[in-house]
Amino acid sequence: MPNFNFRPLWRYSDQFIDGVLTTLLLTVSATMIGLIIGIIGAIVLRGGPKPARIAVRTYIEIIRNTPALLQIFIIFFVPPTIGLKFSPIQASIVALSIYFGAYASEILRSGLNSIPASQIEAGLCLGLTRWQVLSRIVLPPAIRNIYPSITSQFVLLLLGTSIASQVSADELFHAAGFIDSRTYRSFEVYALTCGIYFTLVVLFKIAFALVGRAAFRWPTRR
Repeated sequence: MPNFNFRPLWRYSDQFIDGVLTTLLLTVSATMIGLIIGIIGAIVLRGGPKPARIAVRTYIEIIRNTPALLQIFIIFFVPPTIGLKFSPIQASIVALSIYFGAYASEILRSGLNSIPASQIEAGLCLGLTRWQVLSRIVLPPAIRNIYPSITSQFVLLLLGTSIASQVSADELFHAAGFIDSRTYRSFEVYALTCGIYFTLVVLFKIAFALVGRAAFRWPTRR
């Protein structure tokens, strides 16, 4: 019978906690920057000049059709050849932001395109400015439509931060590898790591569900 023993792992609890915090830092930072990239990309795709649309479409296709691990290697190893050096955390945030931004661009574009042009034209005919049309007519239903996709992409990004361990970023998976090399308790270390990832995902899904229910609930008809 296997002799499983999780007790030796308790002395490395600080490393696990630091790994979780770094994982959350990477996820939140990449999501915020990626959303900015996605908003710009969606606006360009929707009504930008043709050269800009081609550039954004090329960026999206390259990022979505190449491995994320390759992208993080390029960000970490190539810039130093021209004198620009990133730390492992910085390189991971840049790479993950670019990765998330490509998917966010498509998600946001689809959300904007889901709003009928007739609603926009009606708002303009009523004398609303373009900003008022965007903020009051376009964005509320568009955000509601893309909310599930954006939150799902956030969860995938959270799990995908494990690739940052390949450039020695001290996130959760990297911490697990370090602890495994010290304790030689591979099953226990990675079982606990799996449990931590699973717990984080479940907590975020619950939080997103509660936020979505509160923010996008339909008014009761009487």
